[in-house]
Amino acid sequence: MIGLSHKTASIALRERFAHKTRDLPAALVDVSGLEMIDEACIVSTCNRVEFYVSGAADASTLSRSLRRHLVDLAGLKPSDLDPHLYAHEGSEALRHLFRVASSLDSMVLGEPQILGQVKEAFKVAVAEGTTQSELTRTFQKAFSVAKRVRTETGIAENAVSMSFAAVELGKEIFDTLDGKEVLLVGAGKMAGLAAKHLKSYGVAEVRVTSRTLASAQKLAQEVGGVPSSLTDLPMLLQQADIVISSTAAPGYVVDKKVMSKVMRARRYRPILFVDIAVPRDIDPKIADLDNAFVYDVDDMEQVLELNRDSRAREAAAAEKLVEDELLAHERWLKSQQVVPVIKALRQHAMRIASQEVERTLGAIKEPDKKTSQSIKAMSNAIVNKMLHPVLTQLKAEGAEGDPQAMVDVLVKLFELDLELPGQPQDKPQSTDNVVPIRSQGA
Repeated sequence: MIGLSHKTASIALRERFAHKTRDLPAALVDVSGLEMIDEACIVSTCNRVEFYVSGAADASTLSRSLRRHLVDLAGLKPSDLDPHLYAHEGSEALRHLFRVASSLDSMVLGEPQILGQVKEAFKVAVAEGTTQSELTRTFQKAFSVAKRVRTETGIAENAVSMSFAAVELGKEIFDTLDGKEVLLVGAGKMAGLAAKHLKSYGVAEVRVTSRTLASAQKLAQEVGGVPSSLTDLPMLLQQADIVISSTAAPGYVVDKKVMSKVMRARRYRPILFVDIAVPRDIDPKIADLDNAFVYDVDDMEQVLELNRDSRAREAAAAEKLVEDELLAHERWLKSQQVVPVIKALRQHAMRIASQEVERTLGAIKEPDKKTSQSIKAMSNAIVNKMLHPVLTQLKAEGAEGDPQAMVDVLVKLFELDLELPGQPQDKPQSTDNVVPIRSQGA
C-alpha cells in the first residue's frame, strides 16, 4: 500500500490525486495493468488517497512499479513527491487498512463515513475485476475488524466530526447559532450530518442546493430543510450565515469575483464557509474579503484537535482489538500454507482405503448392503484416526511455526503429488495461479 493523507500532504497535493482518481474505474484499470501488479483497489477520500495492490512479485518490485505510476499521476519529480508518501507491505499494510477502515487513522477519530468510503472503493474494484482472492480476503477482513471496533468499543459514541467543527466555528464567529441560516451546497452525506448537528444548536433554517433538484430535495427531506436550484446560488449566498459545501465539482463553485458582489449585497454581514470538498469548492481568496471566513478540511484539523482527548481510552481499546485481529488473521494465513498438503494426504489415504474396501468386498460372495456399509464406515474411521494426530500437528505448525520440514517429510514418505510452497518448479507457472502466501507482495 502506498498513499498520502492529511497527515503527510497538503490539500493542494491531495487535490492533484483526487482529480486523477475521479474516474475510479479508469484509475483502477491503469493501476492493475502496471508491471507485476495483479490486483488493485484505490481508496480516495477528502483526507487520503491510498493504492492497495497485490501481485506475484516481491513487495519492493510492486512498490517501484506503483511509485513510478504515482509520480506520473502527480506530474512531479520523484524527489518532490516521495516525502509526502507513506508505504506499507505485508502485515503492516494489513494493519494500516484495518486502522483506516476502523477510523483510527482518520482526521476525525471514530467518524463513521470512512468505513462506507472504503466499502464503496472495494465495491468499484470488484465491479471492475481488479480484485481477486488476495485483496478480496484482505478487505473483507478489514470490514469485519471495523465492525468489531464500532460494536465493542465506544470510539464512535462521541466521535468528533466535521459536524462538531462546523458548530464550533459557527459559535466562534457568531457567538450563538440561534436564528442563523445554513446553506448546503451539494448533497453529500457529511454536509447532511453537519446540517443536522447545526439544527440541534438552534439554527433557523437549512437550505439545500445541488447540481440536480432531485438530489437537493432528497437531502432537504432528510435534514428538514428547503431544496433550491443551483442557479439561485448568488441569492442563496446573500441570505446564508453558514455555508457548508461538499460537491464533486472539478473547480471552485464559489469564487472571489462572485462573492465580492454578494458581500456588497449583504452589506458585509459575516458569513462562514465550511468547505469539506476535495478538490475545494470555495475559493480560498474569499477569505480576503471583510467578514468572510473560509475553512477547508485542513483548517478544521486544529478545531478537531481540541476534542480528541475524550476518546483516547476508547481508541486504545480499539487499537488492541486491531492488533488481536491482525495476529489471528496472520495465523490463519500461515495455516493456509498446509491446506494443499492436508488435502493431498487425505486423498491419498482415502484412495488406499477405497481400494482395500473394494478388494475385501470382492472376496465376499454377494455381500449384503449392511455389510458393505459397515466395511466402508470402518475404513473411513481407520483413516480418520490414523491421520488425526498428523493433521493436528501439521495445522499447529502451519499456524504457529514453520511447517516446511514436516511437509517435506510427509510428501516424501507418502509420495504425495503436489506443488509445494517455496519449492522450485520444473515449468513456468501462469500468474493466474495462487502464489504461496510467504512470497506474495502486498
